[in-house]
Amino acid sequence: MAWKRSVEYILKPKKRKGIPEGLWSKCPACSRILYTEQLLKNLKVCPKCDYHFRLSAKERLAQLLEEDTFEEMDANLESVDPLKFEDSQKYPQRVREAQEKTGLKEAVVTGEGKIGEYKAAVGFFDFPFLGGSMASVVGEKICRLIEKATEKELPLVIVSASGGARMQEGILSLMQMAKTSAALSFYSKKALPYISILTDPTTGGVSASFAFLADIIIAEPGALIGFAGPRVIEQTVRQKLPEKFQKAEFLLEHGMMDMVIHRKNLKITLLKIFKLFKIKPAVSVTKDEAERGNSSSVIMDKTTSKSGNANGK
Repeated sequence: MAWKRSVEYILKPKKRKGIPEGLWSKCPACSRILYTEQLLKNLKVCPKCDYHFRLSAKERLAQLLEEDTFEEMDANLESVDPLKFEDSQKYPQRVREAQEKTGLKEAVVTGEGKIGEYKAAVGFFDFPFLGGSMASVVGEKICRLIEKATEKELPLVIVSASGGARMQEGILSLMQMAKTSAALSFYSKKALPYISILTDPTTGGVSASFAFLADIIIAEPGALIGFAGPRVIEQTVRQKLPEKFQKAEFLLEHGMMDMVIHRKNLKITLLKIFKLFKIKPAVSVTKDEAERGNSSSVIMDKTTSKSGNANGK
């Protein structure tokens, strides 16, 4: 009957169209609900309270480097399990899950790229990869990056976001502190600038080694920076810590770093520093110029060979 079908239609629950995942983001500082697309356009900085959201290595790379100029180094280096470490989960399993989650092989991405018109050796930590922890492979990649910068005489920029040394590798991860520091001592003899950018958070073995051995230390606003966390310190000394203790602004006031720079001004600041250190801009050669250069060298070789034969006769 018609009336029965009408009643069934009215009573039948309708499927609601759900909100697409990732459409909105909530600011941890002011609790404001933000449209994710607008947040990305604002470099993942809250437009209301200026809170700096954490960036992945890939996002940071896209923010600082010119498009299609990055040449990655040691992309296939992966961690092994030297101690056969196991807690609630086996160490290799944790690494695999982190790789699937981030699309990276390890917690740091290193290589060469252009910042403005300047070529630089760059390293970007990825906090979502096991807290950006420094394992043997991370230390090795940082060392190779420093050595490459020393060899090619390039300015060095490392963006840190790390919880410190990776406990699953024990003393081997702690050894990376000395290893990276030694590499920087050789780099410093070249009188080239090493710029360390500290983001939220930079703690543990990373802050106790290469992150604080730079010529210029820059931090993002509100970044947590230190060795041990504030809760651990409070429990140890049994005293209430000052407000904003271990925040970037607090450390700047106490002479622990050179400047706190908003994310939107970070790239401009790097360019000013390169200019201050009188770094030569990278010479970009077009395809036509390269072809003309090759043809000229061929003509020169032929001319030289002819004159050589004439002299021989």
